Amino acid sequence: MRSLLLALLIVLVASAAAIWFLFDRDMRELEARLLGRSQLVETSFGSIEYASLGNGHPVLAIHGSGGGFDQGLEFVGPLADHGFRLIAPSRFGYLRTPAPADFTLEQQADAFVDLLDHLGLDKVVVFGGSAGALSAMQFAIRHPERCEALVLLVPASYAPDRRPNESGAESRFAETVMMTALRSDFLFWSAIRLAPDAMTRLILATEPALVHAASQKEQARVRAALKHVLPVSRRAEGLLFDSRTAGNPPPMELEKIACSVLAISAEDDLYGTAASARYVVANVPAGKLLLYPRGGHLLVGHSEQVWRSVASFMRRY
Repeated sequence: MRSLLLALLIVLVASAAAIWFLFDRDMRELEARLLGRSQLVETSFGSIEYASLGNGHPVLAIHGSGGGFDQGLEFVGPLADHGFRLIAPSRFGYLRTPAPADFTLEQQADAFVDLLDHLGLDKVVVFGGSAGALSAMQFAIRHPERCEALVLLVPASYAPDRRPNESGAESRFAETVMMTALRSDFLFWSAIRLAPDAMTRLILATEPALVHAASQKEQARVRAALKHVLPVSRRAEGLLFDSRTAGNPPPMELEKIACSVLAISAEDDLYGTAASARYVVANVPAGKLLLYPRGGHLLVGHSEQVWRSVASFMRRY
């Protein structure tokens, strides 16, 4: 019996050591991919981190929940190949952009103006993805003279028929698991290792079956989007803010958005952004809607068409 217990203990210790080795290796790689890619700018709201990619007409690329400048560049990166210069900030509470006390969406929009002033840019096309659409819309409302056009990709914004805190969680337990994992690098890493399909549904609001049926390139894009939420500990304050605002977003004065707006979503986005996209387009002075029947929150299977459509829309400005 003692020999058996000793053998079991050795196996457990060896297994724990192996798991920790893999976790530590992956986290080092994920931290390394952030190094040297961004800069800090001092604004009236404190430091703002940003990175740039490409040349051409400037686009302010505002990332979604779980992001940072890295998500902004990766998600909107195809636009650089279409001849645009991407400026991707980390929003308040993400990576090296600290969260001011009790900050608001309006303050985040104003901070973007400070960033543009530093870069010497008078006007930009603004791109807002998912939870990033909220501060993008506030930018267009509060600073119409700086916003040439507005693109909202799967916008997590208000709509009368969008349920508060709509998500892919099928039960309260699943939602609790998701929120717990978002508070720990190790738990989040473990969850995407052990249950990638469940995390694709919970975090990326996309049906796993849709991903499995997609091309290898699209599957790799989805895996990267999920993995690159790590290190989640460096995005925690931003995530908590997004859970409050994008989960139950406030109505906005859409009639004050003077520029042209392109809103894109899919009917099966588990965050319910199809309703948001329709509502925005119906209530701004100049709106265009691109809505797919399937694709989930990551618009799986539509990447090339989406970026061609976005580039075509942006070239008008």
